[in-house]
Amino acid sequence: METLRQRFGRPLRLGVIGGGPASWIGRMHRSAAELDGWWRVSAGVFSSDVARSRAAGPLLGIDAARSYGSVEEMLRAEAQRSGDGIEAVAIMSPNDTHHSCAAAALDAGLDVICDKPVSETHAQALDLVARCRRRQRLFAVTHGYSAYPVIRHARELVRGGVLGALRLAQVEYMQSAMATRIEDAPATNRTRWVLDPARSGLALVMSAIGCHAQHLLCFVSGLAVARVCADVGALMPDRRVIDHASALLELSNGARGTFTAAQAAAGSENDIRLRLYGERGMIGWSHRNASYLTLALQGEPARTIGRGDAELSPAVIAGGRTPRGHPEGLREAFANIYAELAQERMALSLGEAVAPGPYPRIEDGAHTMAFIEACLASHHSGAWRDVAA
Repeated sequence: METLRQRFGRPLRLGVIGGGPASWIGRMHRSAAELDGWWRVSAGVFSSDVARSRAAGPLLGIDAARSYGSVEEMLRAEAQRSGDGIEAVAIMSPNDTHHSCAAAALDAGLDVICDKPVSETHAQALDLVARCRRRQRLFAVTHGYSAYPVIRHARELVRGGVLGALRLAQVEYMQSAMATRIEDAPATNRTRWVLDPARSGLALVMSAIGCHAQHLLCFVSGLAVARVCADVGALMPDRRVIDHASALLELSNGARGTFTAAQAAAGSENDIRLRLYGERGMIGWSHRNASYLTLALQGEPARTIGRGDAELSPAVIAGGRTPRGHPEGLREAFANIYAELAQERMALSLGEAVAPGPYPRIEDGAHTMAFIEACLASHHSGAWRDVAA
Protein backbone atom coordinates (compact mmCIF):
# COMPACT_ATOMS: atom_id res chain seq x y z
CA MET A 1 0.00 0.00 0.00
CA GLU A 2 1.29 3.45 -0.87
CA THR A 3 2.22 5.73 1.98
CA LEU A 4 0.77 9.20 2.41
CA ARG A 5 4.02 10.71 1.16
CA GLN A 6 3.90 8.53 -1.97
CA ARG A 7 0.29 9.43 -2.64
CA PHE A 8 1.04 13.13 -2.31
CA GLY A 9 4.07 12.70 -4.52
CA ARG A 10 6.48 15.37 -3.26
CA PRO A 11 7.59 17.36 -0.23
CA LEU A 12 5.66 20.47 0.74
CA ARG A 13 7.31 23.78 -0.13
CA LEU A 14 8.28 26.02 2.79
CA GLY A 15 9.18 29.69 2.97
CA VAL A 16 11.09 30.94 6.01
CA ILE A 17 10.88 34.32 7.70
CA GLY A 18 13.96 35.20 9.76
CA GLY A 19 16.72 32.81 10.78
CA GLY A 20 19.65 34.04 8.69
CA PRO A 21 22.98 32.19 8.31
CA ALA A 22 24.24 33.10 11.81
CA SER A 23 21.00 32.19 13.60
CA TRP A 24 20.94 28.95 15.59
CA ILE A 25 17.13 28.89 15.60
CA GLY A 26 17.18 29.31 11.84
CA ARG A 27 19.38 26.23 11.47
CA MET A 28 17.08 24.38 13.86
CA HIS A 29 13.96 25.14 11.83
CA ARG A 30 15.43 24.48 8.41
CA SER A 31 17.11 21.21 9.34
CA ALA A 32 14.10 19.97 11.34
CA ALA A 33 11.72 20.77 8.49
CA GLU A 34 13.77 18.75 6.02
CA LEU A 35 14.89 15.96 8.38
CA ASP A 36 12.27 13.41 7.29
CA GLY A 37 11.62 14.66 3.77
CA TRP A 38 8.19 16.17 4.44
CA TRP A 39 9.33 19.69 3.49
CA ARG A 40 11.78 21.51 1.24
CA VAL A 41 12.86 25.03 2.12
CA SER A 42 12.19 26.82 -1.16
CA ALA A 43 12.19 30.56 -0.40
CA GLY A 44 12.79 33.01 2.39
CA VAL A 45 13.16 36.43 3.92
CA PHE A 46 16.19 36.18 6.17
CA SER A 47 16.64 39.72 7.53
CA SER A 48 14.81 43.01 7.88
CA ASP A 49 17.74 44.50 5.96
CA VAL A 50 16.84 44.05 2.27
CA ALA A 51 20.39 43.60 0.97
CA ARG A 52 21.36 41.24 3.77
CA SER A 53 18.22 39.17 3.20
CA ARG A 54 18.82 38.81 -0.53
CA ALA A 55 22.44 37.81 0.06
CA ALA A 56 21.59 35.24 2.76
CA GLY A 57 19.53 32.87 0.62
CA PRO A 58 22.32 31.59 -1.63
CA LEU A 59 24.54 31.08 1.45
CA LEU A 60 21.86 28.68 2.69
CA GLY A 61 21.34 26.94 -0.64
CA ILE A 62 18.21 28.92 -1.58
CA ASP A 63 17.74 30.15 -5.14
CA ALA A 64 18.81 33.82 -5.28
CA ALA A 65 15.62 34.62 -7.20
CA ARG A 66 13.60 33.34 -4.22
CA SER A 67 15.62 35.16 -1.55
CA TYR A 68 13.37 38.13 -0.95
CA GLY A 69 13.77 41.55 0.62
CA SER A 70 10.47 41.57 2.53
CA VAL A 71 7.63 39.32 3.60
CA GLU A 72 5.22 41.18 1.34
CA GLU A 73 7.50 40.63 -1.65
CA MET A 74 7.82 36.90 -0.92
CA LEU A 75 4.09 36.33 -0.50
CA ARG A 76 3.30 38.25 -3.66
CA ALA A 77 5.99 36.65 -5.82
CA GLU A 78 5.40 33.10 -4.59
CA ALA A 79 1.65 33.40 -5.23
CA GLN A 80 2.42 34.28 -8.85
CA ARG A 81 4.66 31.27 -9.51
CA SER A 82 3.33 28.60 -11.84
CA GLY A 83 2.52 25.67 -9.60
CA ASP A 84 5.61 25.64 -7.39
CA GLY A 85 5.03 28.47 -4.92
CA ILE A 86 5.41 27.98 -1.18
CA GLU A 87 2.58 26.30 0.73
CA ALA A 88 3.52 27.37 4.26
CA VAL A 89 5.79 29.75 6.11
CA ALA A 90 8.00 29.18 9.15
CA ILE A 91 8.37 32.30 11.30
CA MET A 92 11.49 32.75 13.46
CA SER A 93 11.87 36.54 13.30
CA PRO A 94 11.85 38.86 16.38
CA ASN A 95 8.87 38.52 18.71
CA ASP A 96 7.17 41.77 17.71
CA THR A 97 6.86 40.60 14.08
CA HIS A 98 5.18 37.25 14.69
CA HIS A 99 1.56 38.43 14.56
CA SER A 100 1.92 40.57 11.43
CA CYS A 101 3.88 37.89 9.55
CA ALA A 102 1.48 35.13 10.54
CA ALA A 103 -1.58 37.21 9.69
CA ALA A 104 -0.19 38.06 6.25
CA ALA A 105 0.64 34.40 5.54
CA LEU A 106 -2.77 33.16 6.65
CA ASP A 107 -4.49 35.80 4.52
CA ALA A 108 -2.39 34.58 1.59
CA GLY A 109 -3.80 31.07 2.10
CA LEU A 110 -0.68 29.54 3.64
CA ASP A 111 -0.20 27.31 6.67
CA VAL A 112 2.04 28.66 9.43
CA ILE A 113 4.72 27.23 11.70
CA CYS A 114 5.62 29.93 14.22
CA ASP A 115 8.06 30.39 17.04
CA LYS A 116 6.66 31.46 20.37
CA PRO A 117 5.17 33.80 21.37
CA VAL A 118 2.62 33.86 18.55
CA SER A 119 1.77 37.51 19.23
CA GLU A 120 2.30 40.44 21.56
CA THR A 121 -1.14 40.26 23.19
CA HIS A 122 -3.96 37.81 23.84
CA ALA A 123 -6.21 39.85 21.53
CA GLN A 124 -3.73 39.44 18.67
CA ALA A 125 -3.54 35.70 19.31
CA LEU A 126 -7.33 35.44 19.15
CA ASP A 127 -7.15 37.33 15.84
CA LEU A 128 -4.85 34.59 14.50
CA VAL A 129 -7.23 31.91 15.75
CA ALA A 130 -10.05 33.59 13.81
CA ARG A 131 -7.96 33.95 10.65
CA CYS A 132 -6.99 30.26 10.78
CA ARG A 133 -10.58 29.16 11.08
CA ARG A 134 -11.79 31.56 8.41
CA ARG A 135 -9.16 30.43 5.90
CA GLN A 136 -9.12 26.77 7.09
CA ARG A 137 -5.36 26.89 7.59
CA LEU A 138 -3.11 24.91 9.91
CA PHE A 139 -0.96 26.68 12.50
CA ALA A 140 1.76 24.99 14.57
CA VAL A 141 3.64 26.63 17.44
CA THR A 142 7.16 25.27 17.89
CA HIS A 143 6.99 24.25 21.52
CA GLY A 144 9.56 21.58 20.76
CA TYR A 145 9.69 20.11 24.27
CA SER A 146 6.14 18.84 23.81
CA ALA A 147 7.27 16.64 20.90
CA TYR A 148 9.78 14.44 22.72
CA PRO A 149 8.48 10.85 22.51
CA VAL A 150 8.41 10.27 26.28
CA ILE A 151 6.49 13.53 26.77
CA ARG A 152 3.92 12.19 24.31
CA HIS A 153 3.83 8.99 26.40
CA ALA A 154 3.38 11.00 29.59
CA ARG A 155 0.42 12.71 27.96
CA GLU A 156 -1.08 9.29 27.12
CA LEU A 157 -0.57 8.07 30.68
CA VAL A 158 -2.27 11.10 32.22
CA ARG A 159 -5.17 11.11 29.79
CA GLY A 160 -5.53 7.34 30.19
CA GLY A 161 -6.10 7.78 33.91
CA VAL A 162 -2.95 6.01 35.09
CA LEU A 163 -2.32 8.71 37.71
CA GLY A 164 -5.98 9.18 38.53
CA ALA A 165 -7.31 12.69 38.98
CA LEU A 166 -4.48 15.23 38.98
CA ARG A 167 -3.96 17.07 42.24
CA LEU A 168 -0.64 18.92 41.89
CA ALA A 169 1.58 20.14 39.05
CA GLN A 170 5.09 21.56 39.24
CA VAL A 171 6.96 23.00 36.27
CA GLU A 172 10.11 25.08 35.99
CA TYR A 173 12.48 26.36 33.32
CA MET A 174 15.77 27.67 34.70
CA GLN A 175 18.35 29.27 32.42
CA SER A 176 21.55 31.29 32.82
CA ALA A 177 21.48 33.18 29.50
CA MET A 178 21.02 36.49 31.35
CA ALA A 179 22.91 35.69 34.55
CA THR A 180 25.51 38.28 33.56
CA ARG A 181 24.90 41.86 32.50
CA ILE A 182 24.57 41.25 28.78
CA GLU A 183 23.33 44.84 28.58
CA ASP A 184 26.92 46.00 29.08
CA ALA A 185 28.30 43.94 26.18
CA PRO A 186 28.47 45.31 22.60
CA ALA A 187 24.99 45.23 21.06
CA THR A 188 24.15 42.61 18.44
CA ASN A 189 21.18 42.38 16.09
CA ARG A 190 19.58 39.95 18.53
CA THR A 191 20.26 41.77 21.80
CA ARG A 192 18.97 45.03 20.35
CA TRP A 193 15.43 43.64 20.19
CA VAL A 194 15.69 41.17 23.09
CA LEU A 195 16.65 43.94 25.52
CA ASP A 196 14.00 46.34 24.22
CA PRO A 197 10.82 45.80 26.31
CA ALA A 198 8.73 47.23 23.47
CA ARG A 199 9.95 44.49 21.12
CA SER A 200 10.65 41.39 23.20
CA GLY A 201 7.10 40.95 24.49
CA LEU A 202 4.95 41.56 27.54
CA ALA A 203 7.62 39.93 29.73
CA LEU A 204 10.87 38.73 28.21
CA VAL A 205 11.26 35.65 30.40
CA MET A 206 7.72 34.55 29.57
CA SER A 207 8.17 35.10 25.84
CA ALA A 208 11.56 33.40 25.80
CA ILE A 209 11.21 30.35 28.07
CA GLY A 210 8.26 30.65 30.46
CA CYS A 211 5.77 30.00 27.67
CA HIS A 212 7.50 26.65 27.02
CA ALA A 213 7.07 25.62 30.67
CA GLN A 214 3.41 26.66 30.78
CA HIS A 215 2.62 24.89 27.53
CA LEU A 216 4.42 21.72 28.62
CA LEU A 217 2.34 21.54 31.79
CA CYS A 218 -0.93 22.09 29.90
CA PHE A 219 0.04 19.73 27.06
CA VAL A 220 0.79 16.76 29.31
CA SER A 221 -1.95 17.36 31.87
CA GLY A 222 -4.67 18.16 29.35
CA LEU A 223 -5.70 21.04 31.61
CA ALA A 224 -5.75 24.79 31.15
CA VAL A 225 -4.52 27.28 33.75
CA ALA A 226 -7.59 28.89 35.31
CA ARG A 227 -6.08 31.31 37.87
CA VAL A 228 -2.65 32.62 38.84
CA CYS A 229 -1.01 34.45 41.70
CA ALA A 230 2.31 35.67 40.33
CA ASP A 231 5.51 37.50 41.12
CA VAL A 232 7.22 38.96 38.05
CA GLY A 233 10.40 41.02 37.85
CA ALA A 234 14.17 41.10 37.32
CA LEU A 235 16.72 39.14 39.34
CA MET A 236 19.53 41.24 37.85
CA PRO A 237 19.64 44.70 39.50
CA ASP A 238 18.70 47.65 37.28
CA ARG A 239 17.58 45.42 34.42
CA ARG A 240 14.82 46.92 32.24
CA VAL A 241 13.42 43.62 30.99
CA ILE A 242 11.80 40.89 33.07
CA ASP A 243 14.06 37.86 33.65
CA HIS A 244 12.08 35.98 36.31
CA ALA A 245 8.50 34.89 36.94
CA SER A 246 7.02 32.61 39.59
CA ALA A 247 3.37 31.79 40.11
CA LEU A 248 0.96 29.71 42.12
CA LEU A 249 -1.51 28.08 39.75
CA GLU A 250 -5.03 26.75 39.86
CA LEU A 251 -5.77 24.41 36.97
CA SER A 252 -9.11 23.96 35.25
CA ASN A 253 -9.94 20.85 37.33
CA GLY A 254 -9.11 22.63 40.60
CA ALA A 255 -5.64 21.10 40.96
CA ARG A 256 -2.91 23.26 42.46
CA GLY A 257 0.40 24.04 40.78
CA THR A 258 3.64 25.99 40.87
CA PHE A 259 5.45 27.63 37.96
CA THR A 260 8.93 29.16 37.83
CA ALA A 261 10.91 30.56 34.90
CA ALA A 262 14.21 32.39 35.25
CA GLN A 263 16.78 33.50 32.68
CA ALA A 264 19.24 34.85 35.26
CA ALA A 265 19.75 31.63 37.24
CA ALA A 266 23.54 31.32 37.19
CA GLY A 267 24.80 27.82 36.48
CA SER A 268 21.61 26.58 34.79
CA GLU A 269 21.55 25.19 31.26
CA ASN A 270 18.00 25.16 29.93
CA ASP A 271 16.97 23.09 32.93
CA ILE A 272 13.32 22.15 32.35
CA ARG A 273 11.49 19.93 34.83
CA LEU A 274 7.90 18.74 34.98
CA ARG A 275 6.20 16.76 37.75
CA LEU A 276 2.53 15.81 37.83
CA TYR A 277 0.95 14.20 40.89
CA GLY A 278 -2.38 12.39 40.79
CA GLU A 279 -4.37 10.41 43.32
CA ARG A 280 -2.50 7.21 42.36
CA GLY A 281 1.05 8.42 41.72
CA MET A 282 3.31 10.78 39.80
CA ILE A 283 5.28 11.24 36.60
CA GLY A 284 8.48 13.25 36.34
CA TRP A 285 10.58 14.45 33.40
CA SER A 286 13.75 16.47 33.07
CA HIS A 287 15.21 17.92 29.91
CA ARG A 288 18.64 16.89 31.16
CA ASN A 289 17.54 13.28 30.57
CA ALA A 290 15.02 13.90 27.83
CA SER A 291 14.66 10.32 26.56
CA TYR A 292 13.42 8.97 29.91
CA LEU A 293 10.33 9.39 32.04
CA THR A 294 9.84 8.46 35.69
CA LEU A 295 6.55 6.82 36.67
CA ALA A 296 6.00 6.23 40.41
CA LEU A 297 2.66 4.77 41.44
CA GLN A 298 1.71 4.64 45.09
CA GLY A 299 2.84 1.38 46.69
CA GLU A 300 4.86 0.24 43.65
CA PRO A 301 8.55 0.56 42.75
CA ALA A 302 9.35 3.60 40.65
CA ARG A 303 9.87 2.82 36.96
CA THR A 304 12.02 4.45 34.30
CA ILE A 305 10.41 4.44 30.86
CA GLY A 306 12.65 5.05 27.86
CA ARG A 307 12.06 6.21 24.33
CA GLY A 308 11.74 3.11 22.16
CA ASP A 309 10.43 0.75 24.87
CA ALA A 310 8.30 -1.96 23.29
CA GLU A 311 5.28 -1.17 25.49
CA LEU A 312 4.88 2.33 24.08
CA SER A 313 2.16 3.09 21.56
CA PRO A 314 3.03 3.07 17.84
CA ALA A 315 2.51 6.85 17.67
CA VAL A 316 5.02 7.43 20.49
CA ILE A 317 7.56 4.99 19.05
CA ALA A 318 7.23 6.70 15.66
CA GLY A 319 8.38 9.94 17.27
CA GLY A 320 11.90 8.54 17.63
CA ARG A 321 14.40 7.84 14.89
CA THR A 322 17.18 5.82 16.51
CA PRO A 323 17.24 2.79 18.84
CA ARG A 324 16.93 3.34 22.57
CA GLY A 325 20.24 4.43 24.07
CA HIS A 326 21.23 6.60 21.11
CA PRO A 327 20.63 10.24 22.11
CA GLU A 328 18.04 12.29 20.33
CA GLY A 329 17.28 15.91 21.07
CA LEU A 330 15.47 19.12 20.34
CA ARG A 331 16.02 19.04 16.57
CA GLU A 332 14.23 15.70 16.33
CA ALA A 333 11.41 17.02 18.52
CA PHE A 334 11.05 20.06 16.23
CA ALA A 335 10.99 17.67 13.27
CA ASN A 336 8.05 15.82 14.82
CA ILE A 337 6.03 19.04 14.81
CA TYR A 338 6.93 19.75 11.19
CA ALA A 339 6.10 16.17 10.19
CA GLU A 340 2.72 16.17 11.94
CA LEU A 341 1.58 19.37 10.30
CA ALA A 342 2.81 18.15 6.89
CA GLN A 343 0.95 14.86 7.21
CA GLU A 344 -2.26 16.64 8.16
CA ARG A 345 -1.94 19.08 5.27
CA MET A 346 -1.17 16.33 2.73
CA ALA A 347 -4.13 14.24 3.88
CA LEU A 348 -6.47 17.22 3.72
CA SER A 349 -5.19 18.13 0.24
CA LEU A 350 -5.89 14.57 -0.94
CA GLY A 351 -9.37 14.62 0.56
CA GLU A 352 -8.51 11.83 2.98
CA ALA A 353 -9.77 11.44 6.52
CA VAL A 354 -7.17 12.60 8.98
CA ALA A 355 -6.80 12.42 12.74
CA PRO A 356 -5.27 15.77 13.76
CA GLY A 357 -1.80 15.38 15.24
CA PRO A 358 -0.97 16.46 18.80
CA TYR A 359 1.36 19.29 17.77
CA PRO A 360 0.85 22.66 19.53
CA ARG A 361 -1.68 24.82 17.69
CA ILE A 362 -2.67 28.46 17.57
CA GLU A 363 -5.28 27.88 20.28
CA ASP A 364 -2.44 26.81 22.57
CA GLY A 365 -0.58 29.99 21.67
CA ALA A 366 -3.64 32.04 22.58
CA HIS A 367 -3.88 30.37 26.00
CA THR A 368 -0.21 31.18 26.58
CA MET A 369 -0.81 34.87 25.88
CA ALA A 370 -3.79 34.86 28.26
CA PHE A 371 -1.57 33.20 30.90
CA ILE A 372 1.16 35.83 30.49
CA GLU A 373 -1.32 38.70 30.75
CA ALA A 374 -2.87 37.16 33.87
CA CYS A 375 0.55 36.76 35.52
CA LEU A 376 1.39 40.40 34.88
CA ALA A 377 -2.01 41.56 36.11
CA SER A 378 -1.64 39.43 39.24
CA HIS A 379 1.80 40.86 39.99
CA HIS A 380 0.59 44.45 39.63
CA SER A 381 -2.55 43.88 41.73
CA GLY A 382 -0.98 41.60 44.31
CA ALA A 383 -3.94 39.24 44.00
CA TRP A 384 -5.12 36.13 42.19
CA ARG A 385 -6.26 36.78 38.62
CA ASP A 386 -8.32 34.66 36.25
CA VAL A 387 -6.79 33.52 32.95
CA ALA A 388 -8.99 34.62 30.07
CA ALA A 389 -10.66 31.88 28.04
